[in-house]
This record gives sequence, structure tokens and C-alpha cells, in this order.
Amino acid sequence: MSKITFIGAGSTVFAKNILGDCMYIPALAGFEFALFDIDNQRLKDSENMLNNLKQGLQANIVVKAYSNRKEALRGAKYIINAIQVGGYKPSTIIDFEIPKKYGLRQTIADTIGIGGIFRSLRTIPVMWDFAKVIEEVCPDALLLNYTNPMATLTGAMLRYTNVKTVGLCHSVQVCSEHLLKSLGMDHEGVEEKIAGINHLAWLLEIKRDGKDLYPEIKRRAREKQQTKHNDMVRFELMDRFGYYVTESSEHNAEYHPYFIKRNYPHLIEKFNIPLDEYPRRCIEQIERWDKMRDEMVFNKHLTHTRSHEYGSRIIEAMETNVPFKFGGNILNTGQLISNLPEKAVVEISCIADRSGITPCYVGDLPEQLAALNRSNINTQLLTIEAAVTKKKEHIYQAAMLDPHTSAELSIDDIIAMCDDLIEAHGNWIPEFEDPKQISFI
Repeated sequence: MSKITFIGAGSTVFAKNILGDCMYIPALAGFEFALFDIDNQRLKDSENMLNNLKQGLQANIVVKAYSNRKEALRGAKYIINAIQVGGYKPSTIIDFEIPKKYGLRQTIADTIGIGGIFRSLRTIPVMWDFAKVIEEVCPDALLLNYTNPMATLTGAMLRYTNVKTVGLCHSVQVCSEHLLKSLGMDHEGVEEKIAGINHLAWLLEIKRDGKDLYPEIKRRAREKQQTKHNDMVRFELMDRFGYYVTESSEHNAEYHPYFIKRNYPHLIEKFNIPLDEYPRRCIEQIERWDKMRDEMVFNKHLTHTRSHEYGSRIIEAMETNVPFKFGGNILNTGQLISNLPEKAVVEISCIADRSGITPCYVGDLPEQLAALNRSNINTQLLTIEAAVTKKKEHIYQAAMLDPHTSAELSIDDIIAMCDDLIEAHGNWIPEFEDPKQISFI
């Protein structure tokens, strides 16, 4: 029996989206949907939910929950990763509260920035543990990674394991549609080209019937900037750098040195930036789950509409050999984006079919966009270096190279903050070597 294994299956809503989507695929008839999570109650909830959904959709699949990770992975053909190491408590709270003591404020803290660095440091070792098991019990499986920080985790897997991995995000497929809708423009028949890095990929072209839509988009965006709305950071970046970016304004506010600044507090109001947004979302999601659990887990009439997520469509393409084009995160091998580093993970168009995942060549990005990407890639690569070498100096360097952190704090404060974060995270991250003391004569 062929198997799709979902790691982090306690993410019940997300499991419903991805595996519910897979129940619509005739080519997956007879597959086992294997579930694994370290939270037994959430694992059982997801198992109940998916069995209800299976009955409602009359899907010819088998749902099975596992308490043993190796057995869940054994023989898997596809693996979906949606883990969160450390959770909201204690890790997310630590990622926000300690930097705040140093005057460093964040919005989401899951990609780069000081929060993204430490989320990487506690997640990469867990991913490498998965890799050892995958290489033993299902070496030919394709890992679909949905966990953030996308670039560092995908890069760590592709560079330091033999696991076939592609990173998947939600932002690419909805980028142009949401942009045009927000400006009162029709999305029907639009042609687009997107490339860059995860959460910082660029809408390089947007056309309809060969006509460039950017002039009208920019005209309407400038008008909209006269009143407060929820996408002001991205519109400002588009105005200054020429192109719209895929991920939301609350994310992009902390990827750059321009928006969250202690000495310019008016910018928070000017660009409508939601500081501490991710902790708020975590609390809301916990409260919402408490209310919706019975409706989702024990509902014998549960339904599902296929979502916009790429995962099921990639699996379908590989099973049927009907090609599917999607925005994927892969290593920049051979410099698919020629003015970004080869070690970087880039987000570009890829084709899935029975032969696997084939990336599409991009060439040069406009130089200003490549520069913005490189500013984030620097921190990503040093974060992976820290995870590989277990040296604190690379954690410090990753933070010192982060655009937002370096714009706000001195070197001494950055190092002190990192030390505080290392201590607060305790066993959630590995032990790191202190840098050698150097004396200058």
C-alpha cells in the first residue's frame, strides 16, 4: 500500500486542507494517510476528523495514526511536514519578549529576524532527525515542507541530507489575485511571473492579453496609500523598488530596516504595522480551536472543498504524469536566479510530473530586488552555518547581518540579546560553542 505521511498532524485544520485535498484525487485510491504527532490528543483529533471526512467524501483511502515516528514514515512515498518546535509556549513568547527588552520589536518572527533565527535553530536539528529516519525507511520519498522558516529549513535539508525536498508556501498562488482585488481590478485572464526567495519573491510581470498591468496597478496603489489599509508596507516597497512582493505587509515590515524603528515611532502608525501580531494570532487560534473542535473532530457530516494549497496537486501530477506548475522553494543550484548565491533557497516556478520536480530558469532579477533578497539570504546562510557548526559566533553573525536587527541595535546588544535567547530556550536548541577569546596587542 502506498503511503502519504503527515508529520505534525496535530495541526488539524491544516491536515484537513492538505489531506482533504488529496481525497479528491482518484489516483490516490488505496493510499494510506499516515499521521504522526507528539501530541497524542491532537493526533487522535486529526484521525477522527479525517475519518469523518473520508466517509463524507467517500474516499477510498485508509487513515492511520502512529505513535512511532519510524513506523509512520516506513515506506512513505510522500511526506508532508507541518511541525512547530517549541510551540507558542514557551518558544514564541521567548522569541518576542526577550528582543523587546532590548527595544527590538517584531510582527511575525518566523522567517528571518531574531525570531526567525531562533525558530530555525530549534527546528533544523529536529528536521535532521527526521532525515535520518527517512533515509533509512523511505529513501525515495519526496518531502513537502510547509514549516517556517522555509528557506533555512529547506536549505538545511537539501544541503546536508539526501532527502528529496521542496518547500511550499501559501503566498505565491494568491499574490496577484489579492493585489488586483484590493485595487478593484479584474484578475481573470492574468499572466504573471514570480521569482525571488520565500516571503520575498517578486511579481516581476503581470499582464493581460500582452498588456502590462503595472502602470495602472501603481496608479491605483498610490491613490490607496492616501488612506490607511492593511497592505501599506508592500505598496511602499513597490513604489520605491518598482515591484510588488508576494508576502504580506506584516511580514515584510520586519524583513527590511525601514519600517519598525524606535527613533521613528510614527512609522508604525503611518504604515499600519501590527507589532506582536503573531502572538495575538496564536492566542486567537487556541481560543478558536477550543470552540471549533467538536464541530470538526466529531462531525459525521464534515465536508471539504479543495483548497488552493499546492501539495495535493504536486502529488497528483507525480502520480498521473499530468504536469503541474507551481511556485516552489528549491536550492539555487546552477544559479537558476543568476544574481543570487548558489547556496540560497529560491522561490521560483517548478514543474511536477512523474519524473519529479523540475525548476524553471529565471536569470537575473532586477538588481535592486536581488539586493533586497541578498540582505535576507545573508542571515539565512549564517543561521544554517550556526546549526551545522554549533558555534555561537555564527548565531551572532546571523543576527548582526539581519537588516532589521542591525538597524536597531549595537553589536554588543545583539550579542547580549542572543546570549539571553540561548539561555531562555534551554534544551529547545542544541548546545553551542562559545567563540574563542581573542586578545589584541
